[in-house]
Amino acid sequence: MAKYNTSVDEKWQKKWEETKLYKFDENNLDKKLYVLEMFSYPSGSKLHAGHWFNYGPVDSWARMKRMQGYNVFQPMGFDAFGLPAENFAIKTGIHPKDSTVQNIKTMEQQLKAMGAMFDWDHEIVTCNTDYYKWTQWLFLKLYEKGLAYRKKAPVNWCPSCNTVLANEQVLDGACERCDTEVTKKDLTQWFLKITDYADELLEKIDSLDWPEKTKSMQKHWIGKSTGAEVTFKVKDSDLSFDVFTTRVDTLFGVSYVVLAPENPLVDVLTSANHKEEVESYKAESKKQSDIERQSITREKTGVFTGSYAINPINGREIPIWIGDYVLSTYGTGAVMAVPAHDERDFAFATKYNLPIERVIEGGEELPYTEYGTMINSDEFNGLTSEEGKKAVVKKLESLGLGSEKTNYRLRDWLVSRQRYWGAPIPIIHCEHCGTVPVPEDQLPVVLPYDVEFTPDGKSPLAKSESFINTTCPKCGKPAKREADTLDTFVCSSWYYLRYADANNSEKAFDIEKINKMLPVDKYVGGPEHACMHLLYSRFITKALRDMGYLNFDEPFTSLTHQGLILGPDGQKMSKSKGNTISPDEYISQHGSDVFRMYLMFGFAYVEGGAWSDDGIKSVARFVDRMERVLDSAREAIEDNKSNKSTMDKNEKELNYWRHFAIKNVTSDSEILQFNTAIARLMELTNALSKYMNEEEKNLELLKATLTDFIKLVAPFAPHFAEEQWNLLYKSESNDNSYSVFNQKWPEFDSNALIKDEVEIAIQINGKIKSRINIPSGLTEDAIKEEALNNEEIKVFIEGKTVVKVIVIKGRLVNIVVK
Repeated sequence: MAKYNTSVDEKWQKKWEETKLYKFDENNLDKKLYVLEMFSYPSGSKLHAGHWFNYGPVDSWARMKRMQGYNVFQPMGFDAFGLPAENFAIKTGIHPKDSTVQNIKTMEQQLKAMGAMFDWDHEIVTCNTDYYKWTQWLFLKLYEKGLAYRKKAPVNWCPSCNTVLANEQVLDGACERCDTEVTKKDLTQWFLKITDYADELLEKIDSLDWPEKTKSMQKHWIGKSTGAEVTFKVKDSDLSFDVFTTRVDTLFGVSYVVLAPENPLVDVLTSANHKEEVESYKAESKKQSDIERQSITREKTGVFTGSYAINPINGREIPIWIGDYVLSTYGTGAVMAVPAHDERDFAFATKYNLPIERVIEGGEELPYTEYGTMINSDEFNGLTSEEGKKAVVKKLESLGLGSEKTNYRLRDWLVSRQRYWGAPIPIIHCEHCGTVPVPEDQLPVVLPYDVEFTPDGKSPLAKSESFINTTCPKCGKPAKREADTLDTFVCSSWYYLRYADANNSEKAFDIEKINKMLPVDKYVGGPEHACMHLLYSRFITKALRDMGYLNFDEPFTSLTHQGLILGPDGQKMSKSKGNTISPDEYISQHGSDVFRMYLMFGFAYVEGGAWSDDGIKSVARFVDRMERVLDSAREAIEDNKSNKSTMDKNEKELNYWRHFAIKNVTSDSEILQFNTAIARLMELTNALSKYMNEEEKNLELLKATLTDFIKLVAPFAPHFAEEQWNLLYKSESNDNSYSVFNQKWPEFDSNALIKDEVEIAIQINGKIKSRINIPSGLTEDAIKEEALNNEEIKVFIEGKTVVKVIVIKGRLVNIVVK
């Protein structure tokens, strides 16, 4: 019998493609199941084990759902724009488009070799004009809706990559890609008004079947706070600034205020003898990302400006400091400090010897950060914190120095990039008409091929005369195109919509079709996208809904984060460490299904772990053994000898393991707990192997078991199972002949799981001395009697006093003697 190998993979991949077995039925949407893995970025030439861990197990889950009767839609594509391809081009001289197209071809071949159910008729590539035409259309729709706008703002700037970086792309003050020290730069940029949806993004998230950690991260990122805005006047000046606080009940305890280093007031307020120190501090703060500056664990630092503010509630003079933990883009760019009732303020005040005054009663030690009763607060003494908040705000309102306010940490989404390899922003700048959107019938604004993209701080497209120079659609006079390209997260913010109508040349998508196909039922990808891609996609979905294009609120109903496959050294895989694992050599040696099963058995799906060559060898041995057992069982059926019709002890035992496997493989796979599901298949293999040693066999039961076994194996080893199914049913001209994936997923019989007999352990003083088989329905007293009368046990208890007998039904009896 031919052993499972890559030729089996190739045979069935060819057959599946010829018969279009996995073609999605667009006319049958009653039981559709949209299964989606986050698409890959073709920055490297090949898929690595991490890609496989994302795609392979999810394909197995989708295969089971197909066999359960679902019409599975599982597309695949490539997130093809972005900085890595451009940096590679700068390094090697290979154009980004050329390297990306070649990488995609290689990765397509690898994905097809995986044997997944991807429907390639729906493939999308974001750098192709037939995709980014509609990304540009989306931008125009947001612009028309007032959700896209342009303004000057401080941004993270990498002087080496010569582009804006998102906060998430700055690590320890350096560019994550080139490790160059990042600075701040004021640039006129395009933004999307995600903040308009802050409340709904918060309200809807609890209804989603998402990991709690991811939901918490989004909530924190949005950061809704309800409090008050308080106005502080500057001493001996007409100037003032506002502070947002959620604890206005502590206003009497304010002993200093802190401004963001980039706050425009800083230059005005800094006295001559503090100027040098302030300027030096401002320069250092520019090197830090907003995320680093807000880190809870980072030590808070600052410098005194030399100026003072007036506390509006009691008229006290308080020093004005600057500190990089305050952001100009969050709140008002200023905070009030109450050291007695805030841990950060307490540490800062202690470090710089600033006053610490208790104004809330409660707790023995400072800082006391809980609510309590107001003290040292004049007419507000004795009020609870909640009462005090309302009373203090009312007093501030009467003075014209404060009011209630809701604030958010979430900032609008900066989407401009001063790089080449991205979708051009479809805007024209006219001296006479101002900012003019490109008319829809002129889309796409095509990214030119022949562009000098070596970074010099300016957008590469600005150097392309043929691209940048155009005419104004309104007045017909000479005008300039927008030279920035869109953040690639804009491309991925809506790709799940395009998949369902990928070949539509007239629209981004057909509204009726999309509203039937979406939302995505199961989405799988890395947790690193919690506060970027996942949040952006939610925003875009809601914006399109409000424009009348969608009738659903959320893009992804259920979300799973796969774990990370580490190198053999336990470290994250990277080329520089030399610990990356390429699937190709293992697949060539063992076959695609062995590689898939190792990933699913060797690692908990949501946790991942370190790669092991020994692990994949063990799985290869299991597949070999499984094949031998299945071959032996099939041969026995074909020989049709030694057949029996009764269901005796051995048959009941096999039937038990058959239905135990069906029950548990199903339940474990439903929650993507694949390692335990495969463990059940190993148990069934053992049970089947044991039964094959019997001289007389119930061939009807054996074939039924074999049929269910192959069905259960099919999602985890699709090529192997298809071959086994073909061998079992090839002589039959019925619905069973092709394919196993056209078969109904097996259902367990609960009656088969009730054993006539169970094995229990007998302990004496907690140590196992014997094991016996007893009828499963025995009473507790009868079990005690069986244990005490067991000949092996009598030897150990003879001459001793039995103190008590403890029965744990179905498991053990513990006899306590002295």
